[in-house]
Amino acid sequence: MTERRYTYFVADVHLGLDVQDPKGREERFVSFLRSIDVSSASALYLLGDIFDFWYEYRDVVPKGYAKVFAAIQDMIDAGVQVFFFQGNHDVWTYSYFEELGMKRLVQPAVVEIGGRTFCLGHGDGLGPVPAGYRFLRRIFHCRLLQILFSMLHPWIAFRIGNAWSRNNRLARREKYVFKGTGEPLYRFAEEFSRTRHVDYFIFGHYHAHVDMELPGGARLFVLEDWIDGSGYIYFDGISGRVGYCQNSE
Repeated sequence: MTERRYTYFVADVHLGLDVQDPKGREERFVSFLRSIDVSSASALYLLGDIFDFWYEYRDVVPKGYAKVFAAIQDMIDAGVQVFFFQGNHDVWTYSYFEELGMKRLVQPAVVEIGGRTFCLGHGDGLGPVPAGYRFLRRIFHCRLLQILFSMLHPWIAFRIGNAWSRNNRLARREKYVFKGTGEPLYRFAEEFSRTRHVDYFIFGHYHAHVDMELPGGARLFVLEDWIDGSGYIYFDGISGRVGYCQNSE
């Protein structure tokens, strides 16, 4: 019997974003999920913003993505654990993903995989981020405002959410350049590693490919988004190897 040795990490697919080729992006993501050998895979970590806008009502969830959920369901049925984090675009997930068999984690989550220690999350809000973004994040996570938003008819709510998300993305046409040691996420990882041993930090959110070594010896990975290509990280739990796979459209 094949040993389950591989763990996969992916972030910022932004399914549903009407920029570039949304249908092709979804097809690439499904192809990635289907390409994972479920007999040797242990877990898949979805590190947030898999969906560009997601909002669950008590009895209503967004339509579409049938092939995505079918691929994830097949992985779970085959014994692969699927974990997910809320991103800043798909923060309004309440219970549907758990009903499918996924397991929710809250950042920063420290997990042991194959004898190595990982610190995982989406990456937004970690470190000394600007006060304006912290305020916006509190609004998104405010339960009272979520309840008020739920009072809108889904036809209205999803048009507001999708329009805001699309305009927010189109406002930043240039590729983000990760500022290295000056980034809040780097400073978070550096400070965190002073008080707790971590081998690998893996996040998304910044839409930039990052592989940096921290002063204490840990490595900081940031995953690039899937808008212009695709990328994921895999970990071989036997050899201890971490690899980054990236493809451009």
